[in-house]
Amino acid sequence: MNKMALLAATSIAALLSVNAAAFAQTQGGTIDVATVGEPPTLDPMASTADLVGIISQHMFETLYTFDAKWGATPLLAAELPTISEDGLTYTIPLRTGIKFHDGSVMTAADVVASLQRWTRIATRGKQAAEVITSIAATDDATVTITLSAPYAPLVALLSFNNAAAIVIPAANAEQDPLETFVGTGPYKLQERVPDQYIQLVRFDGYQSLGGEPNGYGGARNQYLDEIRFVPVPDPSTRIGVAMAGQYDYVDQLPVESFQQIADGATDPVLLAPFGWPMFVMNTKEGLNSDIRNRKAIQAALAPEDMMLAAFGSDDFFSVDGAWYPDSFVWHTDAGTEAYKPMGDTEAAKALLAEAGYDGSPVRILTSRQYEFHYKMALVAQAYLELAGFKVQLDVVEWATLTTNRADSALWDIYITHSPFLPEPSLNAVMSDASPGWWVSEAKHAAVNAFNAESDPAKRIALFAEVQKVIYDEAPSYKVGNFNALAAQSSELDGVTPAPWPYFWNAYVTAP
Repeated sequence: MNKMALLAATSIAALLSVNAAAFAQTQGGTIDVATVGEPPTLDPMASTADLVGIISQHMFETLYTFDAKWGATPLLAAELPTISEDGLTYTIPLRTGIKFHDGSVMTAADVVASLQRWTRIATRGKQAAEVITSIAATDDATVTITLSAPYAPLVALLSFNNAAAIVIPAANAEQDPLETFVGTGPYKLQERVPDQYIQLVRFDGYQSLGGEPNGYGGARNQYLDEIRFVPVPDPSTRIGVAMAGQYDYVDQLPVESFQQIADGATDPVLLAPFGWPMFVMNTKEGLNSDIRNRKAIQAALAPEDMMLAAFGSDDFFSVDGAWYPDSFVWHTDAGTEAYKPMGDTEAAKALLAEAGYDGSPVRILTSRQYEFHYKMALVAQAYLELAGFKVQLDVVEWATLTTNRADSALWDIYITHSPFLPEPSLNAVMSDASPGWWVSEAKHAAVNAFNAESDPAKRIALFAEVQKVIYDEAPSYKVGNFNALAAQSSELDGVTPAPWPYFWNAYVTAP
């Protein structure tokens, strides 16, 4: 094990052991959490931005969530759904007596209205809507979802905090955009001052599940009085405030600052591996609606140099074209022969010539709030220009990027990243409605077969076909695998390292 891997394991193990041994949790206190910027919305149905999910998961809840082993577990549902033998009917019993922040009690009518809104406006809801024929209240404490075809990812989609199937009062479900931020979560919105802070306070009417905490599931204890999320968009500033101990938790630090953080006033938290950066192609209109241009970009990019520029040392990344690392059951090398660590400039030039490239610039939409995105964009620009492309970098605030990517007229590539998700169909590229708007017969054949299969072993084999189509049609380009770094005060306890950090169960200890 190399030095950084050992430090990462030690850091996370130490936090986990403290969590397991914590007996002196006390109620009270306020924490300040530094985030990468201002979220574009607080409506988790309306956005796939991780930042939105990180904040809103404290306010809103879904029927299911993920446990520590990434299995689906009940949250607002009383238990996992009963699924009919033909796989077409999901019967979901609800927990009773659950209160919303406005004091009203959740019923099946609220759940139905919420899920119907989800299928209208959320990208992952639209994904599920393709096979949902009805969502109905059987009684006040039971909801039935009927499908036109078996759909294995449904419970995972209902569990995810990203484009999330949150439950809100039925009276609010007609709002688009959401204007009344009333959920069932352990914390409620007190005040939002744009570009300054989002203040959440304890919801005294919250009813936690019993038992022990279990990943995002299990008990959600409200030890803290208040959580304030503060946008700190400049990465260098985030490093500085982490080293100085100005915040209780600092998210999304450049991983190459690990030693600086370790030598400073807060403790580093390294998740290894965390996820993967990606270049999403606009297949709907413009330059990349031509598959030959997308294939030329795929050939031109040099992931090894991009990852090195972004993360500085291979202690923090690996160059790997498989969409999942070999520690996941979904790992496959299918299609990865198209992934060239140092690119293939000559092949890219030939594909451009075949496409009759007219010299229009490739517009790359990126942000410096995730500095590694910007560094990858600079390297990508050099390699694309070497292959014969003109390149235009559009560098904007992250909130602006998440807005602009919804307009297909504004970009050809946007840069983003994702943790490794437990269900492949949670990845945005699997949805026709997600920005990028990849639609093809080959995609539908592979994805529909994967989604319709309930047998886990058969699904693993079918995912290989999905990955092959992704490489064949190049709607998205995976750059590699990377680690993520955060910083945590030694006076903040009870935080379990997680891709989307959460602060129920967290508490403040005496210095």
